[in-house]
Amino acid sequence: MPASVGGPRVLLRRLREVMAKPETAQKRLDEIVVLIASNMVAEVCSVYLKRSTTDLELFATEGLKPTAVHHTRLRVGEGLVGDIAAHARPLNLADAQSHPAFAYRPETGEEIYKSLMGVPILRSGRVMGVLVVQNRTKRHYTEEEVEALQTVAMVLAEVVAAAGLLDAPSELEEEEAKPFYLQGSSFAEGIALGHAVLHEPRVHVTKLIAEDTDAERERLERAVYALRGSIDDMLQTEDLSHAGEHREVLQTYRMFANDRGWLQRMSEAVNTGLTAEAAVERVQNDTRARLQRAADPYLRDRLHDFDDLANRLLRQLTGVTLSSVSEDLPVDAIVIARNMGPAELLDYDKDRLRGLVLEEGAPNAHVSIVARALGIPTVGRADEALDHVESGEAIIVDGDTGEIYIRPTQEVISSYSEKARFRAKRQEQYQAIRHEPAISQDQQRISLFVNAGLQVDLPHVAESGAEGIGLFRTELQFMIAAALPSLGDQVELYSAVLDHVGDMPVVFRTLDIGGDKMLPYMNLAQLKEENPALGWRAIRISLDRPALLRHQLRALLTAAAGRELRLMFPMVAEVAEYQRARALVDKELARLDKFGKERPSKIEVGTMLEVPALIWQLDALLPLVDFVSIGSNDLLQFLFASDRGNPRVATRYDLLSPAVLSFFRHVVDKCAEYETPVTLCGEMSGRPLEAMALVGLGFRRISMSPAAIGPVKLMVRSLDVGKLETFMEGLMKLPDGSVRPQLKAYAEAEGISV
Repeated sequence: MPASVGGPRVLLRRLREVMAKPETAQKRLDEIVVLIASNMVAEVCSVYLKRSTTDLELFATEGLKPTAVHHTRLRVGEGLVGDIAAHARPLNLADAQSHPAFAYRPETGEEIYKSLMGVPILRSGRVMGVLVVQNRTKRHYTEEEVEALQTVAMVLAEVVAAAGLLDAPSELEEEEAKPFYLQGSSFAEGIALGHAVLHEPRVHVTKLIAEDTDAERERLERAVYALRGSIDDMLQTEDLSHAGEHREVLQTYRMFANDRGWLQRMSEAVNTGLTAEAAVERVQNDTRARLQRAADPYLRDRLHDFDDLANRLLRQLTGVTLSSVSEDLPVDAIVIARNMGPAELLDYDKDRLRGLVLEEGAPNAHVSIVARALGIPTVGRADEALDHVESGEAIIVDGDTGEIYIRPTQEVISSYSEKARFRAKRQEQYQAIRHEPAISQDQQRISLFVNAGLQVDLPHVAESGAEGIGLFRTELQFMIAAALPSLGDQVELYSAVLDHVGDMPVVFRTLDIGGDKMLPYMNLAQLKEENPALGWRAIRISLDRPALLRHQLRALLTAAAGRELRLMFPMVAEVAEYQRARALVDKELARLDKFGKERPSKIEVGTMLEVPALIWQLDALLPLVDFVSIGSNDLLQFLFASDRGNPRVATRYDLLSPAVLSFFRHVVDKCAEYETPVTLCGEMSGRPLEAMALVGLGFRRISMSPAAIGPVKLMVRSLDVGKLETFMEGLMKLPDGSVRPQLKAYAEAEGISV
């Protein structure tokens, strides 16, 4: 769109005039689409709103046939509009009709329009609808145009909310009084019985359009500096002076708050004509849309830290305080929230806090780390929990199974009271063996390691009783930084990891970026790929950009001077890729010698085994590597051609299928033939039944989340490995889709703790 249009400021001023008119909601929407189309020189402007969790309806249009309004509907995920709503991300297409997701609706008359730009209409991080502009000519819209439309969509979200267009009918009172059950995911183990406390909802921004942008920019800067000061104060409180893990979390949290790029993006939003509050909301909506696309839960977890920061910054700007953490907190409080950052959780009186329920989140989020450290049972991914509970109602949270009971019956309360007593005894068992080795009944030693990726994960190594770190994901440092981490920054992190583990082994995985793990400052986000999981990522980027890999290798070698260093390369698909990467290690070692710098006392180099093609090159690979680590998450999605981020197929294939078991057995046998250590890193190794199967296949080294160490160790110590291996020989030839029932029956018959 031409520069002469006047930019988003002019459009925002005109929108404010339309919003001030005493008209119906529909009339206002009709005027807004005309105004947007005119200002952005678009032949079509359309607004689609979500009528339900599954359907989008065309509510207003300029350019399409008027008769299509309130008649054209698309499912979320259907067509280009549905795709935007499903993924909360913009689409910018020069030829929309050639896109495989295009869904033609003849009643709209849109067949004559080629180019399309659409953005989600977001409010408080939730998708309310989609705003679309179209033109007849084929053209890519500029980044500035996308930014402008996103800014307008934010204002439009408030128009829709204020008009009550999407208000759903309330539930009948008798239905609300009934017991309600929810199934979520376990984030922190434990049983909690108490009364619901609704976490303070996100501050809703009501004034969106700035009168004076200079004044708004000054308000924003003052609020950011005040926010940083409050986090510094929190780090200096008496309560945290002894809490090493909390301090590590908050130090990382402070790093987010001091990110210059964060403040710069908000300042740029103010320059477009938004108020300081609206700029915070706008940038957080963008951050949410970007991070929610990440398939790796470890990266998605960072979203909640930014949500927490945005909430606190909005409170600084508006003067709104957290009423829910007042002295009125009940003695058995169970907090319910859409999401939460670690500092918000620490605002609550931990002597009164019994449990936590999150509609979103993930087990490795900072808030989950803190919850586990405080012993607070936590259930996440509890969809629509806030819609079914009122403050003060009785609630039971089962952090072991991810179950939530709202307004439970007396029978459920009695059952969970007994379960809580039983769990206390089981936790005593885990603690009793924490410093004991994982040795089976027939004296087989199984080495248990933890997966990590931040300094805040390090205390879990000793606390869990693990023997070291089997996988340290180095890419997270790159993901949370505003710019490429310097050599000094990387050396500092890797040194801290090695210092913390002491003589215990730690395996560093080199950068696994690309795909869903984008680094904005490297312009990877501009890379459009149909199948990013199979695209330019991990070792492929490192070999195409060898300076990036050498920079990281230099930091690892420097940090490990005089100490042992273990590193491995991700996503290797052929032996030649490993050889090229290994050659870069040798170049960096030669550089150390050239400048008279100390080498690591010992260096081991291995590879992740994630791509099935590499399995059939083991005879060529194994003589070259010091170890291999199986990345079961990626390997199995490639093996089954099943996207683990797609809920329709993610659970379709069981990990305990004969195909998987025989596949792993082949790898174990080959590694034994070449005397090459093999470790399995992945979610399946942290579940006792799956871990039992791995041991039965011959694995003697597995790496998992810290919370899984206790249950898996108890399983190993109750197991006769020889008998299990004999039993499993017959399972791998079965035609069944899963041998889970047979393994469960075996464990029960043999008294194995799973």
